[in-house]
This record gives sequence, structure tokens and C-alpha cells, in this order.
Amino acid sequence: MVYNINDIQNIIPHRYPMLLIDKIIEIQEGQKAVGIKNLTMNEEFFQGHFPGNPVMPGVLIVEALAQTGAVAILSLEKFKNKTVYFGGIKSARFKKKVLPGDTLKLVTEITKMKASFGIGLATAYVGDEIAAEAELIFAVE
Repeated sequence: MVYNINDIQNIIPHRYPMLLIDKIIEIQEGQKAVGIKNLTMNEEFFQGHFPGNPVMPGVLIVEALAQTGAVAILSLEKFKNKTVYFGGIKSARFKKKVLPGDTLKLVTEITKMKASFGIGLATAYVGDEIAAEAELIFAVE
């Protein structure tokens, strides 16, 4: 199942300029989601990070991974109309610069869910190369 931007906005509350997913190309409800973000020079953050050498900030890559995980979690009926927040970010590593023109593939797998807290393993790719990876802790309210 593919979710477009309108579908995503019906699941998570994020909106421009903080919605960092263009589409979801794979979903296993409550377990895993795979998202896509196509980056253009028009992204606001490229203008200031860094002038003449635009690079997507690592914190925004992690946010995009978290939004992808939030789609997986909120696709469960018991969490409909809830909000997912960061409970923590562990072991974040950045391995490749993400640049204008890149397509960022965002893979977040929910490895543990207990009550309203979860843990996810998240990896961002540019092509076949890992750009970033992190362990994310989610809190649902």
C-alpha cells in the first residue's frame, strides 16, 4: 500500500515545513514503515545549512525517520487520533551527507511496543548507502 502526502497528513499531525515525508511506500501496521523524501534545493533548511555547501541537518534526518515510525505506530487502530512524541534518541550515527537532489529512503522498524511506549530501529538510505541510523524511543499520547 502506498500513502501519499494527504494520507500521511491524515495519520500524523505534522505539516509543512515540518512534514519530512513525501510518501510511504510500504507499511506493516504497528511494525514497520518505509518512507520517501525527495530533496530539492527549495528545502528551507538548505538555505542556511550551509550556504554554498547545502547539507540536510542530521537532526532533520532523525525527525524524518521518527515521522516514518509514527506512521507505523499510528496505523494501529488502538492509536488512531493519538500523537507520537520522542521519548529518546539513542545511538544516532551519520554516515553520508544528504544533499539537494538526493532521494532519502526512510526505514523504521518498531522492535518493541509496551503500552504507550515503543522502540524503533531506523535507517536512512541514499541509494544503497546508509546515510544515518538511530534507535528511537516513541511515546504515544
